[in-house]
Amino acid sequence: MASVFLYHVVGDLTVGKPELVEFTENESVESAIAAISKCTEGGIPVWKKRTQMVGMAENSEMRQQRFVGIINSLDIVAFLAREDCLKDQDKAMRTPVSDFIIPNKSLLKEIDPGTRLIDALEMMKQGVMRLLVPKSVAWRGMSKRFSIIYNGKWLKNLDPSSMGSNNILTGSSNRSSTSSPAFRETKFCCLSREDVIRFLIGCLGALAPLPLSSISSLGAVNSNFHFIEALSPALEATRKVPQDPTAIAVIESTDGQKKIIGEISASNLWKCDYLAAAWALANLSAGQFVMGVEDNMTPKSFPDICLNNNDGAAGARVKKFSSRSVGFFSSNPMSPSAGGRNMMLYRGRSAPLTCKVTSSLAAVMAQMLSHRTAHVWVTEADSEDDHDETLVGVIGYTDILAAVTRHPAAFFSPTS
Repeated sequence: MASVFLYHVVGDLTVGKPELVEFTENESVESAIAAISKCTEGGIPVWKKRTQMVGMAENSEMRQQRFVGIINSLDIVAFLAREDCLKDQDKAMRTPVSDFIIPNKSLLKEIDPGTRLIDALEMMKQGVMRLLVPKSVAWRGMSKRFSIIYNGKWLKNLDPSSMGSNNILTGSSNRSSTSSPAFRETKFCCLSREDVIRFLIGCLGALAPLPLSSISSLGAVNSNFHFIEALSPALEATRKVPQDPTAIAVIESTDGQKKIIGEISASNLWKCDYLAAAWALANLSAGQFVMGVEDNMTPKSFPDICLNNNDGAAGARVKKFSSRSVGFFSSNPMSPSAGGRNMMLYRGRSAPLTCKVTSSLAAVMAQMLSHRTAHVWVTEADSEDDHDETLVGVIGYTDILAAVTRHPAAFFSPTS
């Protein structure tokens, strides 16, 4: 019998991961927007600036205390949609993220590279969104045979400073480590839930038959989703933003059935035009925000960013708002590299990503990874002869991790 999760460790997932570059709470909204565009799940961890004296090593407890929380694209758009921010957008873009980030230290956990993958999954099921893992030049991955124990000892809570030439993870013999300062800084990388899902999709054969099972049969559909009516002000979606997944469905109710027409989420706004999205969030209904407005607006009511014609000059006719204005297409269609043409980098991003209750787990995982989203909305046909789909739930990373770890097949499968 082969154990998929027990014989793999977190260090196996860190190969090729870049070194963590801390984003501090005193940095501006403008800097956060640039950093988010390069990160997974549309969010970045935020830290307090290190004030430790030079030459003193920082331990795990100190590093955990410096962690503030995670900020995502929806948090930024909601902040920029405030009345005072809309009046002075330049000032708003220079505002430090500490002014609006909601502290939550439980979203990140520092763990050793020798921690079993199953333990890491349990942490993520409990709400951890990022794993901080020491990167060592000595790490070369680990053989499955020695992932659980080595010489009768559990590979947990390893001291990162011991990961040198005499590290047990490499299986090398005991010999003196190279001389180095005692306070040499340990490098870290950050693992997201997306990294874990990418690893799991590479183990589909070992997880069989779970990947081919429907998400409903696995109990992975979360019916406690957040939604907003299409006629409600879009800004109401930010009153109480759900944490996992960070998404609100925009629906139209018909005979008690919910029809999804779009969403307001961190994934959807990941690489948007933040200022245009903030204005739309503050002034439009939820349905208008996700579908676009067909009514002409007066120049006074619409932001200057949308008052240009294709030749770049101010036009007499006001452009209509659409999902392109929010940023699901190029946020700067008149950039020199675009040659005066719409680049259409994010075509179709305004449409919600959906699956059916009968969709397989493997198919949903592939959807999430290919679209770089942390969730998929789940629909069900009203009847056998009805092609209209009703929104019944959502499936996110946590739901997938919970589904695969609650079934014995995820742990034991026949060896090849």
